[in-house]
Amino acid sequence: MRVMILEDDSWIADLLKQIVLSLRPGSQVICLDNINAALHEWQLRPADLVITDWNLPDGPGTQLLEQVRRDDSNTPLVLITGRSDRASVLEVRKLNISAFISKPFQAAHVAASLEALLPPDDEQPPASGETPSDLLAHLHSLPSSELQLPLQAHIRDRLLEGFKGEELDLRELANEWQTDPALSARLLTVANSSAYNQAGKPCTSLLEALQKLGATNSLNLAMGLALRQCSALDNELLRLLAQAHLDSTEQLIERSTSLARQCAMDPAPFHCAALLHRMGELCVLYMAQLWQDSGHSFNEEQIMQAIDQFSGPFAISIKAQWQLPIHLRELIGACYKLSSNNVKRENILMRLAACELNTHADDPEQARLRRLAGLS
Repeated sequence: MRVMILEDDSWIADLLKQIVLSLRPGSQVICLDNINAALHEWQLRPADLVITDWNLPDGPGTQLLEQVRRDDSNTPLVLITGRSDRASVLEVRKLNISAFISKPFQAAHVAASLEALLPPDDEQPPASGETPSDLLAHLHSLPSSELQLPLQAHIRDRLLEGFKGEELDLRELANEWQTDPALSARLLTVANSSAYNQAGKPCTSLLEALQKLGATNSLNLAMGLALRQCSALDNELLRLLAQAHLDSTEQLIERSTSLARQCAMDPAPFHCAALLHRMGELCVLYMAQLWQDSGHSFNEEQIMQAIDQFSGPFAISIKAQWQLPIHLRELIGACYKLSSNNVKRENILMRLAACELNTHADDPEQARLRRLAGLS
């Protein structure tokens, strides 16, 4: 079964894709961001369901629906719109729209609408290309666009409960999300994108991201992660290794934010940088889980080799791909190393926090950093 999604907001498109795949895992979902590409795709390979936004940069999405209706009178059509007036509905009545999704929408409501329109899923998930024979070769071949972080299992489960209709309290969830690197990274990435950050002021904390995105967008973005066919680590070894990294992350959060408060500085960016400083390791574990889910195996030695070889490169790729603010990237980098010409007090404090957790109190480096930070 093929589903076509025409939506210029990549984050909304991804959420819609994950909703479809959660309902019909065997579907082939094509996401496009402009009308011409969608019309071309329809002519080449018609879809069994078409979802489009009404307002797109190059025109109304109804242009695609009109072409679909000229070719096929039965294909279900779903129109996403901010218009809810009777005149707008009458305007497209001749297209026999199967469902209207009003913005801002909730994932659970969208899922209920699509469930009634999607045909039964009789297909197997589409086969990917040739797969390397071992985990290390597979990780080496991965494009940066596929790199992701795992959600914590309890956060995934809470979100999926909401997907099934349970009311979720965003304030309570936000309190939980501040311990989850994947969610914090996703929300920061979107909040700093051109679509949501037109003023250009960098957003460096989860709270800032939530305030900029709003409750509905934040929940939808979180749901998009939770609905991925693999969103959390189910392998026991991977889960234990991830927990060890999260434990060290929590220690760094406590120490770095304490130093920030001691120096009368905003602790929020320190919290965020410490939370994300193990993103490379967590990414390796997540990609190993995907590798296992696709029918392959690995042993502990291979996992440790993978962490050693790929954590650094993956972290660099993720920071660039997600366009995290430079200030945040510098703080994350300071967890590991401080260049000799770096005199920013924030970075010095972050480096000091990491050193205090990994070296003895009488280590000369600690003393040097404390002097640079004005704490001696």
